[in-house]
Amino acid sequence: MERRDFVKNTALAAIGASLIAPLSSLAEPKVTHFDSKDLSPSSLKDDYALHFMALGDWGRNGEYDQSQVAAQMGLWGASHPNNFVISVGDNFYPKGVVSEEDPLWHYSFENIYTAHSLQCDWYPVLGNHDWHSDVDAQIRYSKISRRWDMPARYYSKEVSLNKDADKEIKTPGAPKTKDKVLFVMMDTDPFLHEDKAEYVEKQVAWLKDTLANASADVKWKIVIGHHPCYTVGPRINNYDTLTMRKTLPQIFADHKVDVYLSGHEHSLQHLTPDGFCNQFISGAGSELTKVTPGVPYSRFEASEHGFMYFSADATRLNVKAVNYNGTVLYETTLTK
Repeated sequence: MERRDFVKNTALAAIGASLIAPLSSLAEPKVTHFDSKDLSPSSLKDDYALHFMALGDWGRNGEYDQSQVAAQMGLWGASHPNNFVISVGDNFYPKGVVSEEDPLWHYSFENIYTAHSLQCDWYPVLGNHDWHSDVDAQIRYSKISRRWDMPARYYSKEVSLNKDADKEIKTPGAPKTKDKVLFVMMDTDPFLHEDKAEYVEKQVAWLKDTLANASADVKWKIVIGHHPCYTVGPRINNYDTLTMRKTLPQIFADHKVDVYLSGHEHSLQHLTPDGFCNQFISGAGSELTKVTPGVPYSRFEASEHGFMYFSADATRLNVKAVNYNGTVLYETTLTK
């Protein structure tokens, strides 16, 4: 072979090898490991650790602007971080549900709160209208629904304020906050009926015990019940309101409850009566009732359709009242 041909062939072989190497590397697929969250749009975050919506007095087959409120909740949840929804009672009008197969589950809940952002856990309490039928059907529905989570007529949950829980689980040894929020979910309608005195006595004992034995890591104590202790709605001096006021304020004071969240009044309110914790009313999920302006202990009241949105960390609890157009009607921040 002549020298010129040898050089030529050697050069071609080198070029071929340089091309084949990267092509062969492309032909060998790398194994990847993705969590579904890694492939979703960027997660919504702010500087709070926990977020939830609160809604009450809603179950009217989509009428009285229930559907419009539900639609706005879905939009809000799509653009703001949210962990769960609390329902403050009167979940089904006019007389609750007769079973876990009652059509109202579809007409008033499943087919109304359809947004992807609302396919989260819902923690309900019972209202007076729910007591007109089989209240335990709402407990049993928890075994059917992927999101309705009501383990008993009254119950409690300690929820972590560990903002980056998923990240920390993946990183052994990373610091993890133990801070929590205690949610105490009450069944208040029996308080209004003398024939349920024994049931109420048992629940009050449980309430005191639950608050007294909250873990040392609990930073906020939030009690949820359908009936308010104070209001600037039509029931400002009503038997329901006065009855609740006889029992709960001293218990809340003794155990340093931060917030009492209720419904029953079909409006949005923030009240700060002397000697009582912050009272929030979020009962504007469908039909509305009037409010009275100018009451000294009222910081905010609105007879507008909407819901409340809470954001918490260890030292702050931010609360927004949002109407069905997405307008923030009121905002306040409680601090420790």
